[in-house]
Amino acid sequence: MSETNRIEYKRELSEGLEKEVVAFLNYREGGFIYIGIDKKGKTVGVKDADEDQLKIKDRLKNNIRPSALGLFDIVSEEKNGLEILKIIVASGSEKPYHLKKYGMSEKGCFIRLGSAAEPMPQKMIDELFASRTRNSIGIIKAHRQDLNFEQLHIYYQEKQKPLNKQFRKNLELTTTNGDLNYAAYLLADENNVSVKVAKYKGETRVDLIESNEYGYCSLIKATKSVLDKINLENRTITQITPKERKEQRLWNAIALREAIINAFVHNDYTREIAPKFEIFRDRIEITSAGSIPDGLSKSEFFEGYSIPRNKELMRVYKDLDLVEQLGSGIPRILEHYDKDCFHFSDNFLRMVLPSSETVYSTEQVPRKHPASSPQVTPQVRELLNAFTAEHSRTELQNHLRLSDRENFRINYLVPAIENDFVELTIPDKPNSSKQQYRLTEKGQKARQE
Repeated sequence: MSETNRIEYKRELSEGLEKEVVAFLNYREGGFIYIGIDKKGKTVGVKDADEDQLKIKDRLKNNIRPSALGLFDIVSEEKNGLEILKIIVASGSEKPYHLKKYGMSEKGCFIRLGSAAEPMPQKMIDELFASRTRNSIGIIKAHRQDLNFEQLHIYYQEKQKPLNKQFRKNLELTTTNGDLNYAAYLLADENNVSVKVAKYKGETRVDLIESNEYGYCSLIKATKSVLDKINLENRTITQITPKERKEQRLWNAIALREAIINAFVHNDYTREIAPKFEIFRDRIEITSAGSIPDGLSKSEFFEGYSIPRNKELMRVYKDLDLVEQLGSGIPRILEHYDKDCFHFSDNFLRMVLPSSETVYSTEQVPRKHPASSPQVTPQVRELLNAFTAEHSRTELQNHLRLSDRENFRINYLVPAIENDFVELTIPDKPNSSKQQYRLTEKGQKARQE
């Protein structure tokens, strides 16, 4: 295979690497750089793949601006019995990328033309800079600066990648002014992001039989909770024939996991909307905010070309092995499901994965408590007694002297809302920072009783 507009060969790690990476970052399709293959396509291999990987990461981290972290991946491969390195470079959303040493000039900016990296004309540099995406979670300042990251520390420790004192800067969780950004807010121990997993009786949204809420915590924890919940729902169907025993799950486990991860990583959080997961009798629907990124066509999307919407999240998810490598998610899904499963609109992307069998029978549908006799647990009773007017979540939790936010949400607040004892003052924006809660007429009656 010879060099193309998306493939670059390098016999060894050389000084021109950053230039090639910048060109692919600025190219709408990204590309691949192979270290250990000469210009004629002959495999020569690398002497020390591990050492070269460390050098590459360090050089790309320090010599390219805006930051390319989360936009490249390095994998070791074997070809003709020799070890080579493959650098996967995604198209960036903050073009123009440039060499830090030369700035946004024709000497520092490059674009892929044919099989070569060529200097970018100054006019193109100016146009790209003028249209640069500014509403990214890395640029937006978090409305809270008193954030803690104990959960994130635990997840990194589990992967034997302990975070040091500079982790906020290293993971790009700060703005250029040093404030914590919206990416930090999403990954912090506490936030207002609520992720819902709903289950319906039939094939429409008319009859809701189960609603689970995961969130108000690190997005990593919410992701793992959703993965665990849906994995439980993804039951195995067993069919015994005279010749063999066949087992098949409702949905392909690999494709389902990729769809869930994609929804979290590529969701447009600047709209204050979290991804949503809905299970019907014949399918599962996974909806994320934001459609295909600008500059990417549907055909390129299905071929695995990647423009990460949230490169800061992509970096962390890759560190924690939730994402394998850039651009691998969609092709994995398409190995088991058709392109028709993807539904695009101006503001959302929805994946609809049909189930191999009916998700559940009528007998499996959990019975609801009659509306006339709602279940008032001791915790809900305590919460109802805490109301004197409209209160914020923090006020209610402090009044009950509860330090565990998750315990308060699961055992006190959510049951009270589901039984119509408590209502939101801003129901259209459940995650609003100004959200408060108040008793309904049913709640006031229950408290008196």
